[in-house]
Amino acid sequence: MLTTRNNRLDPSLIPEDQLAELAKVFAVPDHVALIDEHGNRTHIPEALFAHFARIVRLMSERKAIVMMPEDEAFTTQAAANYLGVSRQHLVDLLEKGEMHHHKVGSHRRVTFKDLLAYEKKRDKNRREGMDRLTDEVMAADLYFPDMPTAEGA
Repeated sequence: MLTTRNNRLDPSLIPEDQLAELAKVFAVPDHVALIDEHGNRTHIPEALFAHFARIVRLMSERKAIVMMPEDEAFTTQAAANYLGVSRQHLVDLLEKGEMHHHKVGSHRRVTFKDLLAYEKKRDKNRREGMDRLTDEVMAADLYFPDMPTAEGA
């Protein structure tokens, strides 16, 4: 289980001037490299650089960061809190097979990866539904019902 205490990067632990300097350095792509004590230089891959830059930017804004592996297991209550739904609604989703989960004894667990996959699917379905509704409203010429047309002006 995730222990937030061990996975939390608190900006208060780093002097403000040092965070500001790091933010400047990470603001320039391909500018950062790692140098070991022997002078060997290693460039940071672009994908990792982007994450480091975001972490430094957020921390310089005095925001704490929590790092979490994709296979981190959530309780049903923690998963429901993450998705912003009731625990019972989440359990219903699990029982309907709409989200992958596993059991630890008699308790259900949902991995962070599965939460992200469900959230992405849910958001896509919502966007598609809103797009369909917008298309129907536009087709019925109800989008701007109070606006006079060129013929009625």
